[in-house]
Amino acid sequence: MRALALLILLGTACSPVPETAGSEPLYFALEVRQEGRVIAKPKLLGASGRSLRAERRAPGESRADYVLRLYPSGLGEGYQVDLELAVPGTTGRAQLAMLHAQERRMELGARPGQLQVSLMVMRVDSPEFRALMNLEKAEPPEVPAVAI
Repeated sequence: MRALALLILLGTACSPVPETAGSEPLYFALEVRQEGRVIAKPKLLGASGRSLRAERRAPGESRADYVLRLYPSGLGEGYQVDLELAVPGTTGRAQLAMLHAQERRMELGARPGQLQVSLMVMRVDSPEFRALMNLEKAEPPEVPAVAI
């Protein structure tokens, strides 16, 4: 059941998006906590200047476990990310200035611990992204020379 929800989420997040002038492919990693419990860890692909929406819902359910909206835009060497998150019983929003590969944690709920989000944004095809995705070509192990 979770696998189907993940496939739906990935299909939505990874559907072809035409690049607009000045848009830059971006990778987002989030962790969402409600009352201290991890309820979601989406990994998404998007682009600067393009709105991104993701939601998770169990098959057959009309109510989503969460609905996430991100709107990243270029800001000097970094990004401004507008984030909106809705979970049953709570919603929150934030506007963040972030650098490439920076991770930020924030409280979105009305009280501490009610709704917490950790967000990291990274340029796709950067050295950090390739390392995270383990895309670097593996160097063959160095074999010491043996004198015979």
